[in-house]
Amino acid sequence: MNVSSSNVTVVLQYRDFFAKAVAKNVIVVVLGISINYINASLIYTFHKHQIFYTNPRYILFIHLVINDMILVTLTITLFVISYTLYKINVSICCVFVLMAVFTSENTPLNLACMAVECYIAICLPLRHIQICTVKRTLMLIGLIWMTSLLSGLPDLFITLATQPPDFFHSRVFCLRGTAFPHPLIVKKRDITYLVFLGIVFITILYTYFKILFTAKAANKDAKKARNTILLHGFQLLLCMTTYATPQLKDALQQWFPKNNADFLFAIYIIVQILPRSISPIIYGIRDNTFRKYLKRYLLCKAIHGL
Repeated sequence: MNVSSSNVTVVLQYRDFFAKAVAKNVIVVVLGISINYINASLIYTFHKHQIFYTNPRYILFIHLVINDMILVTLTITLFVISYTLYKINVSICCVFVLMAVFTSENTPLNLACMAVECYIAICLPLRHIQICTVKRTLMLIGLIWMTSLLSGLPDLFITLATQPPDFFHSRVFCLRGTAFPHPLIVKKRDITYLVFLGIVFITILYTYFKILFTAKAANKDAKKARNTILLHGFQLLLCMTTYATPQLKDALQQWFPKNNADFLFAIYIIVQILPRSISPIIYGIRDNTFRKYLKRYLLCKAIHGL
């Protein structure tokens, strides 16, 4: 969630050579287009079949996919801007950063909700239909966005109250720290991260072990749910590395100042891009139902393309 560093763009204190800059941008853009293409196929498959949009599990999943598409598009746009325009208007930067903050903070919350849904389906199967309804799922998604908004919007309000009007007409290298420079925002961010980390980590840990104990004496579905929670946990672990990114970024900048851009680029790929490639694997490939309909869509598209 540290949109002020490698989660959104890379600070280039030592500018890359032209060939290296082009290579990095090509890698990021190709990865982004590939992930968004796969995710767009998942969204199309979800939209075309009632079996998905009437199932709370798939609704939460497709919300995660849409959220990932927005975040990947934003971060890639800012990454390319950091090499081409370098500086942009503060007002535009604020919009980019806030949207990146919202979508970035949505991800671990959504993963925690999906883990809870798996727990209810396996450990409380008789109550699953009553607890996990479409209406409640949509309300839960609204609550996820509300939580992220309440976390991110104070940055804007503090900046509006502390910065002169001319600041919003100036041009900056677009980072969370340059768009929202007040020191109080950094302290608020650290506290927010700790709260998010505690809540989501406890949720994932609790649901995994409950499903693990159930799976030992239960059927194949429970064991598959356990593996799904493990994948959620791995995805969540990658997302949660953003909590430590500010400290890691500062340490790397002090230890390896001349290679700082390369290290931050690697962090950007690992923290921002890699977790967004796991969602299609969890449901687009592992889930039998989704895989069946996704194959039909891809097969029909391949036939029409011939």
